[in-house]
Amino acid sequence: MQKKAIIIGASSGIGLAMAQALAQEGYKIGVAARRCEPLKELQEQFGTENVAIEAMDVLQPSATVALDALLDKVSEPELFLYVSGKGGQNPELDEKLELDIIRTNCEGMARVVDHFVNYVKSRKLYTDKHRAHIAIVTSVAGTTGMGSAPAYSASKKMQSTYITALVQYSRMHKVPIDFTDIRPGFVATAILNPNKHYPMLMTLGQATRHIMRGLKHRRRIVIFDWRFKLLVLLWKLIPRWVWERLTIIRN
Repeated sequence: MQKKAIIIGASSGIGLAMAQALAQEGYKIGVAARRCEPLKELQEQFGTENVAIEAMDVLQPSATVALDALLDKVSEPELFLYVSGKGGQNPELDEKLELDIIRTNCEGMARVVDHFVNYVKSRKLYTDKHRAHIAIVTSVAGTTGMGSAPAYSASKKMQSTYITALVQYSRMHKVPIDFTDIRPGFVATAILNPNKHYPMLMTLGQATRHIMRGLKHRRRIVIFDWRFKLLVLLWKLIPRWVWERLTIIRN
């Protein structure tokens, strides 16, 4: 039987790369994003029988209507991958940018992911022997607050905390869902400033392979690669009062 997946935020970067990787592995995929042109190209590449598309703005209440339309086309997917998000440094603390990041990463994610959780609850196909899998792309930036990107790091922390709460919720209510928190470091996508140097920068292809391995084994948390695992461990060991005095961290 053909496996099925839905990817939210599939018009560029990690979302588009993951959509291509899953389609190449034989998945029937449903993809959604604000911009539909890249989705149409994806559909042309893999065929309308394998790729369903839907326009979606996660900040609008109509996002759940678009998700329902996509679920009608790709019914009862095994995998639900949420990649949609907004980022960027904000040294000027521009109010609009801060609020846009928070709304996109927090409000948008909660709206769409919660809707899919409720969808799983309503479908008899999902059981303990046939569990749904929700994976959300957060970031290692959510490990602690970063002065160069307050809204981004805080919103990513919220996403990871929200996933933890949903794991507990699914057990409380006996909803058959596994969750994966995907925490990339620096990946060469359009979200990064091309004029800046980023340490331990990873190509999109490398990131995609790490994610695919993590999803295959349904790992609860995916951090890639070993260098960022070590970095996150060191960050966690730094006392708060020391971290708040570190002014050399800019990226």
